[in-house]
Amino acid sequence: MISIQNISKSFNKDSVTALRNINIEVERGELFGLIGPDGAGKTTLFRILATLLLADEGRAEIGGRDVVRDYKAIRRTIGYMPGRFALYQDLSIWENLQFYASVFGTTVAENYERIKPIYSQIEPFKDRRAGQLSGGMKQKLALSCALVHKPDILLLDEPTTGVDPVSRKEFWDILQLLRGQGLTIIVSTPYMDEARLCDRIALLQKGQILEQNTPDGIVSGHSEPLFSVRGPNMFALLQAVRLWPGTYSCFAFGDSHHAYLRPGAKPADLKDFLHQKGFENVAVEAIQPDIEDIFMHLLPA
Repeated sequence: MISIQNISKSFNKDSVTALRNINIEVERGELFGLIGPDGAGKTTLFRILATLLLADEGRAEIGGRDVVRDYKAIRRTIGYMPGRFALYQDLSIWENLQFYASVFGTTVAENYERIKPIYSQIEPFKDRRAGQLSGGMKQKLALSCALVHKPDILLLDEPTTGVDPVSRKEFWDILQLLRGQGLTIIVSTPYMDEARLCDRIALLQKGQILEQNTPDGIVSGHSEPLFSVRGPNMFALLQAVRLWPGTYSCFAFGDSHHAYLRPGAKPADLKDFLHQKGFENVAVEAIQPDIEDIFMHLLPA
């Protein structure tokens, strides 16, 4: 349904390479996640797919149509939700929805069944101005506007950033429902826990794909042992673990540090090293990695 082939993009004004040789294939009816922090290149890629930006190299197709040559036809088949709230703040919920329906030559009534699961949650407030909505309600309105013309494909750029946990869960429940109706969805997010909600994901950093697979496939594809390290004076402990020659990488993770060890390195030797550095009561335990651990492990040194 979506084919991205060797896409690269640079912004010469700032000497920034936003995307480097990106290759992604998204199947019809798939929920595909672009996972990465701010500056990873997610928004640039979305703007290329939405026919709002030209790539320097490579090509992309949506539904067999080229995003440059067939941009007019593509715009009728996609629903695009940018990262920033882009609706009219002074218009009400209902007025925004009517406007976006009219842009695509349709009506809200004609496509109400498509937007009903989302719009019904904000319909009691349909006369409220968009600028007065909460973050979660703004996202539901934006998604309703992106769906009102019955697109085949949804492009959602960080739809849950800055939204409270309850609204985040409700939003993802809606995406699963839409996926079940046959929509093809590409969603970007900086939240690693949301990666588990996608069929397949691509881990993106500084314009490059670190790895792409199913969430379980990415985790199971890395057999390097991972250890949790806890003890007093956690900042100094982090520096000490990184100094040990047997440490491949170590990063802070909640109330502990997560450390990948080099082949042959033993956790008991790490504990002895830390004891020699004056750290008492240090716990080193083997743990199962998650996607965030894999992402940190794949980052260039």
